[in-house]
Amino acid sequence: LDGPPYPSSDVPHIGTAWNKIMKDVIIRYRRMKGFHTWDQPGYDTHGLPIEVAVEKKIGLTSKREIEEKLGVEKFVEECKSLALYNSSEMSRHFWNLGVSMDWSNPYYTLRDEYIEASWWLIKKAYEKGLLDKGLKVVWWCPRCETVLADYEVSEYRDLSDPSIYVKFPLVDRDSNLLIWTTTPWTLPANIFVMAHPDEEYVEVELNGEKLILMEALLEKALGDKEYKVLRRFKGSQLEGLKYIHPLKKLVRAQERLDDYHMVLMAPDIVSREEGTGLVHAAPGHGEEDYNIGVKHGFPVVSLVDEQGRFVDDAGKYSGKYIFDANKEIISDLKDLGALFREDRIVHRYPVCWRCKTRLIIRATQQWFIKVTAIKDKLIESIKKVDIIPQWGYERFINWLAELRDWVISRQRYWGIPIPIWQCRSCGEYVVIGGLKDLEELGVDINKVTDLHRPWIDRVIFKCGKCGGSMERIDDVMDVWFDSGVSFFASLGYPMRKKPFEELYPVDFITEGHDQVRGWFFSLLRAGVIGFGESPYKRVVIHGFVLDEKGREMHKSLGNYVPPTDVIDRYGRDVLRYGLLQYTIWEDLKFSWKSMELAYRELNILWNTYLFASLYMNLDKFNYFDNSLEKYLDDLYPEDKWILSRVNTLIREVDSFLDECVSHEAIRRVREFFLEDLSRRYIRLIRWRTWLEGDSPDKFSAYSVLYYVLFRLLLLLSPFTPFLTEKIYQDMFRKAIPDALESVHMYDFPEYDSSLINKDLEAKMEYIDKVLEAGGAARMAAKIKFRVPLKTMYILTTSSDLENAVKVFQDVVKNQLNVKSVVLGRVDDLSEFLEKYVEPLLSKLGPRYKGEAPKLAKYISDHSIELAKELEVKKKIIISVDGREYVIDSEMVDISPILDTILEE
Repeated sequence: LDGPPYPSSDVPHIGTAWNKIMKDVIIRYRRMKGFHTWDQPGYDTHGLPIEVAVEKKIGLTSKREIEEKLGVEKFVEECKSLALYNSSEMSRHFWNLGVSMDWSNPYYTLRDEYIEASWWLIKKAYEKGLLDKGLKVVWWCPRCETVLADYEVSEYRDLSDPSIYVKFPLVDRDSNLLIWTTTPWTLPANIFVMAHPDEEYVEVELNGEKLILMEALLEKALGDKEYKVLRRFKGSQLEGLKYIHPLKKLVRAQERLDDYHMVLMAPDIVSREEGTGLVHAAPGHGEEDYNIGVKHGFPVVSLVDEQGRFVDDAGKYSGKYIFDANKEIISDLKDLGALFREDRIVHRYPVCWRCKTRLIIRATQQWFIKVTAIKDKLIESIKKVDIIPQWGYERFINWLAELRDWVISRQRYWGIPIPIWQCRSCGEYVVIGGLKDLEELGVDINKVTDLHRPWIDRVIFKCGKCGGSMERIDDVMDVWFDSGVSFFASLGYPMRKKPFEELYPVDFITEGHDQVRGWFFSLLRAGVIGFGESPYKRVVIHGFVLDEKGREMHKSLGNYVPPTDVIDRYGRDVLRYGLLQYTIWEDLKFSWKSMELAYRELNILWNTYLFASLYMNLDKFNYFDNSLEKYLDDLYPEDKWILSRVNTLIREVDSFLDECVSHEAIRRVREFFLEDLSRRYIRLIRWRTWLEGDSPDKFSAYSVLYYVLFRLLLLLSPFTPFLTEKIYQDMFRKAIPDALESVHMYDFPEYDSSLINKDLEAKMEYIDKVLEAGGAARMAAKIKFRVPLKTMYILTTSSDLENAVKVFQDVVKNQLNVKSVVLGRVDDLSEFLEKYVEPLLSKLGPRYKGEAPKLAKYISDHSIELAKELEVKKKIIISVDGREYVIDSEMVDISPILDTILEE
């Protein structure tokens, strides 16, 4: 199931490209494995991203302008037009990336069929007693004039706000409660004050005034002011104390709230970390305040409207934007003698994720689904899902542990209309599950041309209870509801049952780690509400794409790189191959250097195929006349090794892709073609390709190489579809009888266990070390590889290395250009030096006393080959800078030789 991106732009972000490429690899792999693979892409077309884009395009700034200047109908048409255009452009980019989804038939959340399917789930929630309406304290965007879900409150800014300490005078007492707040605009809606029952509080006298606050916060609140502690007491003694609201004469709503202005205990909320230990509570503007206030039966007062302006009940502040009113409220508190201290504070504050306006908290009537009632089922369901990586479980469980009811209503235009019709006369409401329900209520559904606002708002029918007019409520759905129902709505369920019944549940989904609380969670909620279980079996969580410094990519930062820039410079497969190597669940730090490296590596791959094609064509080699089976009994050890390696590779890649861990799969393929194939095997067989005529040695090498290259091509095809197709068409298609039209039509290769020889593979690892050491010795001696050497001496304590050299002795001789290889076994190198070097040096007298360790260290540090040629000859051969020095135990004076060696 494709997690639908927002088409708010016509060019996808490089992170979205990475996401689609990862999905494409799994889709291509499953096709190659013989599966009927559902590959429908999707677009999440509703919601604020599109609305804000249209507002900017037309020059609108508020809901009032949408309704009065443009009209809802025209605005929605503009939203639909933009969503479809951007979706079409994004599809073109994804197709250009080689993402092999069905771009002729994406699912769009804006289609009537999709909307109708969504209505079905709303009715399902209603029938299960999960749908309700009530007062909820929510995050609200005053510019967009709508509620935001908790998981949409994801963007924060460092903002400067007032930090004020305010005196609340106690009733019938000559003392004040001292409270602290960074939101002066919430003070007009204050109802009560909260304290901690178990903490120590004090009453102090300062400048003739008495103040009550927590003792632990005295220094923070009073600073260096001189005060006198009058008494100490537990916070519980404050419970029930009444106070006078300092703004009572200025705020109309406060005139009727005297009975509620008292101190309540709130041990879970009040802390000793900041403030004064006395927290002012406005239940209309804080969730914790709301919960405690409702528990005590206190009223919920919200004095702020949809645009963030004070309502009439706010008295003096009526009509003012709340953040602008802060200054006036502070000034009034000062004039009233209620302001104790005023500072500024810079703190993290949430802003709207679309328009960047700072959010507010306000109590409003909203429709919600009581997902807290199915919390245990949600947790039980997610535990049955295969989550990659494993830490994803912890994130899911932590998120579900803090679960709150799902506010589904939004006060906007471009979205799935909530299918609730309510009677204007008696308030009766009905929940509609689809067009069939409307038809049963007497609506001519043939006249319902569009299920969006404002067209669906014109559908009115008679109330079954009082005969009044049933009209749809104004709200639209939370856009996360749209994508959350995609697992069945994209298939037209429940109107069309067959596709869903054949495909459900979803085998595989992958999105960024932020979607644990977003799309993954939305799908889970919808699945449990509608079907009693998680709708997906496996989740792969991937990271974000960042710049080289680890910052998010933004055009405003100048670090944004569209995928088109990479394609223009290097090509599509370089982008795919480069991105796919990053660990899926870690954040990807994009760099041009990594793309340049990917380009160079794919050039090595290209040249490997070019080499094979060139020589095979020159020798008119035909694999099907010279298949591998023909030469199996006469293969060289290196042939058997590469055959084992490629079959091991097939097994590993198959396993990794089956687990959807594509980065491990491509890393194995990369290592194989760069190291095993290009750096090792091609180099080992090159001399055989130069043999004249139809040499069996040459054709056996070609046969093995062809076998390996074709299987490698199939393994690479899901990752680099363009390059592999080009190679297939140029090198293989004409040579294969009854060849398939494309490399992407072949099955995934099956590994041949009879050709896998792990012991031989291990031996080649030893040989690689021998060749590396031999090459280093030549470089140290400044002897070029084209200069033949008589003998290579290999001194080793490892029987495995010794056995490896015996098997691959011809490889060692060929690659290091030596005539013979002499193996020497010792138990310990230092033992060897002590046994043979020191006795010789000891004959030379005091001049060379102690030089043996120095010589041994030099030999060890510089990788100069030291070997015992023959134990019976008591002879040591040391090679330094291309010259060989023979030290014989029978020699009378070896000081000239040692002088030279020690000097060099």
